[in-house]
Amino acid sequence: MTGSEVLYGFHPVMEAITAKRRRIFKIYLAQEGDPRRKTSVQRSAQTAGIPVKGIPKLELNRMAGTPLTQGVAAEVSAYPVADLSDILNQPKIRGENPFLLLIDNLVDPQNLGALIRTGACAGIHGVIIPKDRSSPPTPAVTKASAGALEHIRLARVSNLSGTIEILKQSGIWVVGMDPSARNSLFYTDLTASLAFVVGGEEKGIRPLVKRHCDDLVSIPIRGEIGSLNASVAGGIAMYEAVRQRQGNESLFGNAR
Repeated sequence: MTGSEVLYGFHPVMEAITAKRRRIFKIYLAQEGDPRRKTSVQRSAQTAGIPVKGIPKLELNRMAGTPLTQGVAAEVSAYPVADLSDILNQPKIRGENPFLLLIDNLVDPQNLGALIRTGACAGIHGVIIPKDRSSPPTPAVTKASAGALEHIRLARVSNLSGTIEILKQSGIWVVGMDPSARNSLFYTDLTASLAFVVGGEEKGIRPLVKRHCDDLVSIPIRGEIGSLNASVAGGIAMYEAVRQRQGNESLFGNAR
């Protein structure tokens, strides 16, 4: 079917049903699949009016292009990429200070999915990635996020540096994660309107993107390993912001 793709995995399919952000044409269940999962999917699909078909597991895996289906797949419309304006409108709808995640130079769908899942749990209003130098929002990313991508507004932009300038003009403080930065994440005020920029493991944030950030911060490393995984570093950063936004910022203030 034109403009469709195959989601796979129990949680991605269930979250796609719950999120209702894209059309689900048909759900496929492996005839040899887990009976409890099959029952859960069938009940949710019936409530949503989605047809379900049982097929051999090998056929289902071929359809999805991977053996990591957990016996569940769905033919769905393409991922609904958001506009930047839609993301910027979310904090107004929720009556909150903007809290965004920008991701640069991250091509691994596993790390992108992990970052998106943590961001969803931390309450971010949206994710912004470049159209190049980034993994696109594929079914593999949905699987790595355990379905969280289905609930997140994600925008793909041609110029990440230009987008940062738009965010700054909107009153959003843009903080880049940089292992060499002198300022510690834990001694930086993260309570205002905020956008974190997280880079890939090998190259980090591109130099031009760094120059457009309002501030650069690092996470202290105490052991023998010199750096953190990108998704772990991003998760630590987002939850430090969550901690501060819950009223504990006075523990550190703006001290460096």
